[in-house]
Amino acid sequence: MSTNFIELLKDHVSPIVLNGETEQLFEKDQALSKFLPILLTIFKNRPEWFESLRHQLNPHLSEIFVGENTLKQQLLNQLSSTVRSDELEHTLDQSLTPTIGFLEAQAGGTDATAVSHLLETHADSIHSALPIWAGPILASLGISQYSNKVLNQQPSAVAANRYAEEDKKGSFWLPFIIFLILAAIALFLYKSCTNKKDEQAVVPAAQTVTDQPAALQLTTGSNAEVTNCSIYLNNPNYVQTLQNEIKQIFNHTAGCGVDGSASYHSSFTDQDTIPSILKLVKGIPNLSLNWVGDQLNITAANPADADRVAGEIRQLAKNLTVTTNSQTVSQSPASSVDEMVSSANNQAEQALAAIKTDNVKALDVATALNMQIINFATASSEIPDVNKSILDQAAALLKRASNVHLKVVGHTDASGDAAKNKALSQDRAQAIVNYLTAQGVDPAQLQAVGVGAEQPRADNETEEGRFKNRRIEFEVLNTDTGVVRSVDDEGIQKK
Repeated sequence: MSTNFIELLKDHVSPIVLNGETEQLFEKDQALSKFLPILLTIFKNRPEWFESLRHQLNPHLSEIFVGENTLKQQLLNQLSSTVRSDELEHTLDQSLTPTIGFLEAQAGGTDATAVSHLLETHADSIHSALPIWAGPILASLGISQYSNKVLNQQPSAVAANRYAEEDKKGSFWLPFIIFLILAAIALFLYKSCTNKKDEQAVVPAAQTVTDQPAALQLTTGSNAEVTNCSIYLNNPNYVQTLQNEIKQIFNHTAGCGVDGSASYHSSFTDQDTIPSILKLVKGIPNLSLNWVGDQLNITAANPADADRVAGEIRQLAKNLTVTTNSQTVSQSPASSVDEMVSSANNQAEQALAAIKTDNVKALDVATALNMQIINFATASSEIPDVNKSILDQAAALLKRASNVHLKVVGHTDASGDAAKNKALSQDRAQAIVNYLTAQGVDPAQLQAVGVGAEQPRADNETEEGRFKNRRIEFEVLNTDTGVVRSVDDEGIQKK
């Protein structure tokens, strides 16, 4: 229980602090691992400091090290030799509020006494997690790293009398005591340097940073039935709760596809509103709900439905940014479309780059590919240059997953002749397949299919809808299981 307390704290704090970070993630995560037990030791021995920081909107590390800039710099240097001090201090500043919130939740109250009791209960695990070099820093703050001792204790009356009687004897031993103290300091510095090198040299293979927000994606068909549903969440207990809610609300016995990888966060923004939001979208046909982190997008064949539901959701979930059809695709200037294409393609590149090359999952690759927008020129099947680097990334990954087949499906809008549209969609899908095989993907893994305008995603009566309907989608066939899944930005559907 005690050991898990430190791990539980880190699992809570690290995703919050490192969310959105792109540089030196591992180094900052390691620094947090060393800093948190130090911070808990400070809070345990100085509850008044905890109380002071608790009442501040944005507490800072400097408020612990008031007038001790040199000591603070020593701490930063020990925590990391590679992250710039100002960046690292900002990271530690960001960790204070979630740590305080975690302690209050675990203690069952905001009272400093309750938090102190909680920390006393876990004193052994906190002490065992302290870095070897933390002792002198804590001592310089007037704090002992030992849970049942305080530095510079006043001697008892008996001891004081004895020391007075032996004062002369003590003076005889003074040179030896000084020598022992200097030897101890030298030994500490040696061990500190050695330990620091070891920490930098040995990288735990299993340690990861949860850097992807939790996500829920759900779509309904023409009869308002659930056609696609997927959950991305590193929390098995809540996944089961959410599955039960979706099965009950939508009468969808199959449930949702789930990715519970450790890379995903363990909770949603405004998580307690999910059941109410699901009930709001129930009964709306051809609707897509895409909830990623603190962003929620609602699209529907009838834009009025999306706008109405979005307005109701905004009243429930105050911390979500809720957008609808009309806010996601511009209908006017070409430059706006170009910006949207660029943004979508950047997301696809980042998603592909986040996939571990030693554990490639076809669904991950397909999901990342479907984040991009392949904006073919009118009546053309030539792949835009901006998409080729994305396909290059995907090819490199697919070559490591030879047990999966990828179906490339071309779609068009409903403008013009249906037969010509279907042929064009086939040509565009085939162009993708040809490009991937040219990069070394086994042709047996790939299949091109064109469906023309038969499977619209949006209303063909608007330019926005037609833009969404002109697309390439990817479906995955796992040859080990024989299961086919269509994967798009709205979810995963078993076929």
